[in-house]
Amino acid sequence: MHELSLHDINLISRDLRKQDITFSHLLEELIDHVCCDVEYEMQRGLDFSEAYKKVKRKIGSRRIREIQEETLYLVDTKYRKMKNLMKISGVAGTIMYGFAALFKIQHWPGAGILMTLGALILAFLFMPSALSVLWKETRNRKRIFLFISAFFASLFFITGTLFKIQHWPGAGIILSLAALSAVLFFIPALMVSRITDQENRAKRPVYIIGAAGIIFYVAGMFFKIQHWPLATALMILGVVVLSVVAFPWYTWITWKEENHIKARYIYLVIGALLIIVPGALLNLNLQRSYEEGFYPNQLQQQEMFNYLNGNNNSLMTMYHDSANYPQMEQIHTKTAGLLSLIDNIQVQMVQASEGRPATAAVGSDQIKQTETGPVIQYRYLSAPFTLAPVRDFLLPGCSSRQELNAAIMQYEEFISGINPGKDLLKFENLLDPSNYLPGEINENNIISLMSGLHSLEVLKNGILTFEWQMLTAAANHR
Repeated sequence: MHELSLHDINLISRDLRKQDITFSHLLEELIDHVCCDVEYEMQRGLDFSEAYKKVKRKIGSRRIREIQEETLYLVDTKYRKMKNLMKISGVAGTIMYGFAALFKIQHWPGAGILMTLGALILAFLFMPSALSVLWKETRNRKRIFLFISAFFASLFFITGTLFKIQHWPGAGIILSLAALSAVLFFIPALMVSRITDQENRAKRPVYIIGAAGIIFYVAGMFFKIQHWPLATALMILGVVVLSVVAFPWYTWITWKEENHIKARYIYLVIGALLIIVPGALLNLNLQRSYEEGFYPNQLQQQEMFNYLNGNNNSLMTMYHDSANYPQMEQIHTKTAGLLSLIDNIQVQMVQASEGRPATAAVGSDQIKQTETGPVIQYRYLSAPFTLAPVRDFLLPGCSSRQELNAAIMQYEEFISGINPGKDLLKFENLLDPSNYLPGEINENNIISLMSGLHSLEVLKNGILTFEWQMLTAAANHR
């Protein structure tokens, strides 16, 4: 009769202890059961190594864990309740989210309520219960940081997605916390847990490269949310590392080690296809689609400017020989000076966004000089949604904003001095900068370059509209 040596029994014991069996009596029974199966196979002519491999294949990679979960479910009431809560909340939250997406697409009422309930269930019922179940099943203190980081990253992601879809304030901050939690804590913790596993020695380089690819990808999404430069480059780098290097390498190693394709590998392939690649394509096109919504508005304001400016110039030409022309010329000259100041602010903002830190730069592709002044070519801006130019040039307290306010105040004083008509007082709101730009500094003043330039374009058209009224009143003045 073939019997196992002490070394063989210790090897089987070590392997089973790695399965995080928390019940000592269950662990002893499993060790005894596996040893008996191995001895039975050895009696049929196999050596220990071949017999043990055959028993492990017969048991499967998940069966040992399943036995413990079934035992916990039977003897631990708290575990049973948490597991049921995890299953019910997971299914309910996912179904609500699915129907909410359908209702949102169809513009049916109740989409917001369903999405909010689904997110709350997933974030505050499913995630805590899942964390509790994982801890009950493993009791592995080395993985507690992994579980907690996964919990917070998922919690921030679910909550941030809800806030983003519902257009609630703080969505960017929460999604940023999700990205930072994943990049700084969860992904490194997951990588460490994988590379410390002795059975995964051959796959350690793959795990490291795969973790780097995921970090690049998530960091790119974080940069995209914050409208920071290099977002597209980071996302492309992450997709290339995952799709071209890590995934083929993992497939090659797995193909050599396994005799058949496991369901886990199939899920990995499906996950890569359904999450990483489409997610990258959507995010890489997000900014271009986002920009396309701004371009028509900017171009319309520029066309409006040309139209209003042409009308005012035509009026000046029409009354060139009139006795009221000198007053009209004063108005026209003062207006041109105010518009020139706003043009200079726009040019400085573009220069700041196109240049390097502390070094303003701009090419002819971004700004085109015309007879009516500089015209911004919005489609050629490399960083149209950076936040720094508005903060440095348009927010209250900065020098250019103070200069603009002072120039508009002087313009209003000049207008009140010539007093062409009391009915023009109703048009004074066209000159109020606070109707176009933030009137005070607060945490909600997150305004991109494109939005700031658009506000200045609208302000210029308001000034031209006001000038038209002034010129018409001056021309008809008796």
